[in-house]
Amino acid sequence: MKVCYFGIYRSNYSRNRTLIKGLKDNGIEIIECRTDCRGLAKYIDLFKQYWPLRKAYDVMMVGFPGQQAMILARLLTRRPIFFNAFVSLYDSMVLDRQELSPRSLKARYFWFLDWLSCCLASMIILDTDAHIDYFVKTFHLEKEKFLRVWVGSDDRELFPVGSKKNSDDFMVHFHGSMVPLQGVNYILKAAKLLESKNIKFNIIGSKIKKLAPVGQYPNVNFIDDVPYEELRDYMARADVCLGVFGASDKTKRIIPNKVFEAIACARPVITGDSPAVRELFTDGENIALCRLADSESLAAKILALESNALLRKKIANNAFVLFQSRLKPAKLVEGLIFNIEKYAR
Repeated sequence: MKVCYFGIYRSNYSRNRTLIKGLKDNGIEIIECRTDCRGLAKYIDLFKQYWPLRKAYDVMMVGFPGQQAMILARLLTRRPIFFNAFVSLYDSMVLDRQELSPRSLKARYFWFLDWLSCCLASMIILDTDAHIDYFVKTFHLEKEKFLRVWVGSDDRELFPVGSKKNSDDFMVHFHGSMVPLQGVNYILKAAKLLESKNIKFNIIGSKIKKLAPVGQYPNVNFIDDVPYEELRDYMARADVCLGVFGASDKTKRIIPNKVFEAIACARPVITGDSPAVRELFTDGENIALCRLADSESLAAKILALESNALLRKKIANNAFVLFQSRLKPAKLVEGLIFNIEKYAR
């Protein structure tokens, strides 16, 4: 079985690298056809790369981000196309980040691009049922066209290495950005509430560091972006890792990369309670949940785990077992491979 992985995607982005690795681990041959070009040049480059490969594969998969690439993909082939949608452009730009008015021409363009790319796909891959329900309702699509594939994490790069703590402080880890669904403002407010405690925060993200008020958070280390492979060591120094806590509806529909990355390293995770998270996790068993957009709830959960080492160990161990059984690349693509084989017949 050969899959042409097609588009303007980044191979090293978590969603793409995990799916590619999972397929390869199950004996699927991957032919990558991608470009870093911009503007119209990207379509010309993709066409040039694709043409010699046009008869060399069974199924095409369009990588994330792929809304624009989906249009070219369907023009190039009548074979089955699996669209790794991952997120809605309309949801991200209009509803979550609120950078555009829903009535603006650009917002309508993003809605149309989401809708058209999904209509052109044979099957659409998303990460949670909550996310699938959003696509079905917003873009008037048939639910049978969607396939849930968890985000997971690359177990070559992220795995347990034991504690590497170099202080007696209770260390809380977060890596991410300033987009609303992440809820960095709630993390910083929680850090302020815990300022008098023996609790420190490592917050990784260049944009966060750039915007952080100097001296306002003495218990927070603001750190620039680090290479993906270095995240493992930072998480190994942490007693607990953080997920997302934003107030937007998008926060309720996704389980972020950072949650899977932390449990792949066998670290206990606190994240905001949502329908998406509860599709996979159980509070107090393999994750710790707090209320979304609530700094006091987050601070209380951090204190609860700080005072209970046995609970931290239980959550971390159970989450790692879950990762090994269902979320490492070779496991999470099993349903995807079943559908690829069905469409390739």
